[in-house]
Amino acid sequence: MKSDWVGACVRARSMAQRRVGAGSIRALSAAPTLAAALAALQPTYYGERLHGVSSLAASERAISETVLWQLRVLAGWLPASGTALARAAAGTFELENIVALAHQFDGGPTAPEPYRLGALTTAWHRVGEASSREDLGVRLRTSPWGEVGKGGPGQLRDTLSVAWARRLATVAPPARPWFGAVCVLTAARSLTVDGDLPAPQLLHLLRPVLGRSWESAGNIADFRAVLPPSLQKVVGDIAVPQELWRAEVRAHTSVEKDGFRLLRGSMPGPEVVLGAIAVLSMDAWRVRAALAASATGAGSSEVLDEAP
Repeated sequence: MKSDWVGACVRARSMAQRRVGAGSIRALSAAPTLAAALAALQPTYYGERLHGVSSLAASERAISETVLWQLRVLAGWLPASGTALARAAAGTFELENIVALAHQFDGGPTAPEPYRLGALTTAWHRVGEASSREDLGVRLRTSPWGEVGKGGPGQLRDTLSVAWARRLATVAPPARPWFGAVCVLTAARSLTVDGDLPAPQLLHLLRPVLGRSWESAGNIADFRAVLPPSLQKVVGDIAVPQELWRAEVRAHTSVEKDGFRLLRGSMPGPEVVLGAIAVLSMDAWRVRAALAASATGAGSSEVLDEAP
């Protein structure tokens, strides 16, 4: 037992217990309108930031901001040795800031107000001051994010996502399977959806995990066959590129399952906190899927139907 982690773990378990939960979220997806779904979320811990929100985009942003706030609160309970874990977990929000700024530099819409990470910032305090796409690349190169290349927002997001997952797996070993899944899905999309190899910077991140044999695969079956055995299950029964979304859903639910296991089975320590972060993040992922379904009046969510 790590005595300096006891308070943080009590707090982490308490926060995880306040999640909306898969059953309630599935019911939420059947709401006839987005307004009805948002009203149903008011009593939950998402309610405060959803107050006055009426659009799907704004509600998705509010859900994400809720998760970030939970992470910042949890970080306040962590011992000094937990700072790297909290900062690595918060990297997904810094990633969104970076991608939005790059998109603006590439001629897209003005970047929204950046997520406020406070003490959990990795490099945004410097990266966010970039004056051009080129300047952004230089600032990233000399930060923990590393070289990202000159591709568009999609390529940038992929590179940053793999870099983030690697950083999380480095500070939190139970997250290594999650990193492997990110690598598999990123490579599969590049080969079979985009029809090309990833850019050199992304290949540099993928090769230590996936090797090189997959780079000449012509279809999903060939791709799966040459993956390391422990990673083949990520794209298990996927036959065509159009089904990769199912593998992505399963990857999310696998993270959630691991999170519950870490919460239940671990003595006080960083594993419990990682479990809470995973459970809270996946709860938010489920809520966003439910809101998207309610916004279309579909009566159910195809994503949540795929998630056990």
